[in-house]
Order: sequence, then C-alpha cells, then structure tokens
Amino acid sequence: MGVVVDPAVPPEVAGLLRANASLLSRVRAGWVPPPVEPVSRPRSPSTALLLAATPVVIALMAVLLATPPLAPAGFVLLGTYVFIVLVKIASINEVPDDARPNERGVYEQARWYDGRYLLQEDFDHEAALVLARAQRAIGSVLRSHVNAEGLLDDARNAVMLPVQEWEIARLLAKLSALRLEHRELLARGIAPEVAAVIEPLERALVNSEAAVVARVEALERYAGHVAEAERAFHARGQIEELRARLPRYEELLAESGADSLAVPEIERLTEDADLLERTLRRSVESAHEAFRYLES
Repeated sequence: MGVVVDPAVPPEVAGLLRANASLLSRVRAGWVPPPVEPVSRPRSPSTALLLAATPVVIALMAVLLATPPLAPAGFVLLGTYVFIVLVKIASINEVPDDARPNERGVYEQARWYDGRYLLQEDFDHEAALVLARAQRAIGSVLRSHVNAEGLLDDARNAVMLPVQEWEIARLLAKLSALRLEHRELLARGIAPEVAAVIEPLERALVNSEAAVVARVEALERYAGHVAEAERAFHARGQIEELRARLPRYEELLAESGADSLAVPEIERLTEDADLLERTLRRSVESAHEAFRYLES
C-alpha cells in the first residue's frame, strides 16, 4: 500500500515521503534525529606520510634540477609527486559510498506536513483491503494506453483520481481509528444503560464504511469501462496492422494464381475494424459517463 500523500503536497516532498515509509513510522513514534554536527574527517596515515615527505621531496628535486645531467630525473620526480598530490586531494573530497540519506530533512518535512500523509498503520485490516481496491482501480486507469493517448481526458484523470485516492484513504483512516476505539470500549465491558447509546454509534460506523465502499465501487466501475476501451484499443491496433499487410497477401494470391480462392475472412477485416472503432467509442463514452458520476 505504501504512503498515501495529499495531492496538494508539492511533488518533490510527496516523493520524499513515499520513499521513506519506515522513517515516517519512526517519526510518528517519537523519534528525533540527532543534531547536525560538522563532519571532521580524521587525517589518514597516507596523508600524514605525504605531508612529512614533502620537504624531503622538494629538497631532492632542487638538487636534481641544479645538476644538469640529473635534471630529467628531477622533472620526472616533480611530475610524479604532483600527480600523487592531485589523486590524494580528490580522494579527500569525494563523498563516501555509504553516505546515508538526509534523515533530518525527512524528519522536518514529516513534521511540517503532519496530517497530510497516511501510513500503513493508520488502517485496520478491513480498511486496508478497501483502500487496496481503490488503488488498483486508479492504477489501472492511469496506466492504460487509452488514457495515455488522451481518449479519457488524461489531464482530468491525473488531477481527479489522486484526489479520490486521498479522500478515500483519509475517510478510511478516520474509520479505522474510531473502530479501534469502539472495540477497546467494548472490551472493557458495557453497562446495560450504555447499550442503547452504543447501537447508533455502531450503525454510524457501518453506514460510513458503506458510503466509502460505494465510492470505491464507482471507481471500479470506471476502471471496468476503461478496461473494455483498452481491449478494443489494442484489438483495433491489431486489425489496422493486418489491414496494412492485406495488399501483400492479395499480391501473393494473384502471383500464385490463387486469387479466386481468396477467403471472405480477409475481406472482412475492414468490417471488423469499423466494428472495433464503434466499440471503442462506446467504451470511451461509457467511461466518461462513469467519471462524471465520480465528480458528483
């Protein structure tokens, strides 16, 4: 299920929150990252050795360069030493491979946007199943080719469906919290005088769940219409591909002298393509109608 984030949260922050579910759970439990301190890297033995050898190397280079027969060796020593120094500087400045993510940054965003994201532990088992149904329906629509091709008003889907997911998740989280409180209350035992008050509260929980499930079922109906349009879309593409090959088949039949044996099924490709085009249009229209119901 992952982290569900309010679509009003900036995308870069939403991505950070979704990528750090376990850290968000720790923040929710009261964890606070240690204060940020300047990182001072200890000087390695090789660095100390290089610094200690510098005066000796410089003196040796001066002697070699001052002696004409040994000057080439002095230049070689100078180039080698400069190369070693540059490599060492690069190794000092590089970031270690095991550098951890900025936990404090995640912590600060989690505190700032508290209440704008929901974690797996915010949902009881029943609510998690309902939310998973909604997410499957939304995901199937957003991943469909008919949506990517703009047949379903992809811009409106991109805005409305995440809002639907967040609203459903928010209601299910509230429902889960109330159900937990209700179960704990019942576990402590209910006096006879309180039983009459408990019954309307239980009906409220049941009716609220039914209302959320109805929203999820509307999403599933919309996803079903989109799936029909998707099947027609792919079938239409395959028919169009066969129609493009048809002249080659006709040419082969003519050259082989078998054109009189051309089967009617080949000629029906055009009719099948027209039928699929009408099916696709009807499926898209049905999907639009289902989407309008979600907006109401």
